[in-house]
Amino acid sequence: MKIAEAQPTYYANRKQLVDQIRTIYTQKQKAESRYKVTGDASFAEEAATLELSLDATNKAFEENQKVIDSLMEQWVAVSNMEAARQQGEAMAEEVKDIGKIMTVFRRLANGDNVPQYDEKKLMEYDEKMYQAAKDMQMLARQMKEREHKDYDSLWDDEEKPEYSNPMEIADNTEFVGELPDIEIPDVSVTTEIDIEI
Repeated sequence: MKIAEAQPTYYANRKQLVDQIRTIYTQKQKAESRYKVTGDASFAEEAATLELSLDATNKAFEENQKVIDSLMEQWVAVSNMEAARQQGEAMAEEVKDIGKIMTVFRRLANGDNVPQYDEKKLMEYDEKMYQAAKDMQMLARQMKEREHKDYDSLWDDEEKPEYSNPMEIADNTEFVGELPDIEIPDVSVTTEIDIEI
């Protein structure tokens, strides 16, 4: 089951269990109060039964919370891992581009010709660096010690990769482990005897 599909189920269980705990606790408090006022043992028995129901519901709540925590831990781990992978790819791409920038600079500084697009990339990266390369190119051409080469562009007109949302990837990741069915105790104890306090 995917993490995003499992989470709503266990969050709904938690809400139901919290509501049930509040209801049982309130009923137990009323039964204890009625026992104190009337001394009727049936109220004490009812309070004891409600205490057992409260314990069972609290146990189910804790089990459900462990599953929620496990789901969240896996979701965060997958999301962080995907974000790190994307950052690594982006950094590798940036390093590759810087290498190309340095190559264009070196070629210009040697007096060689590079495509206009490559010059534009160098200028966008650093105007001072571009100007220094152009100055060095003019100097090298004036010295005419060697024949100047013409180069093809280092940048293909390739599209930059689109990165997916790490949170979506985490949502659609299969949960590793077992997702237990949480049984919510069926407690429908109500006080039959109504005494005004």
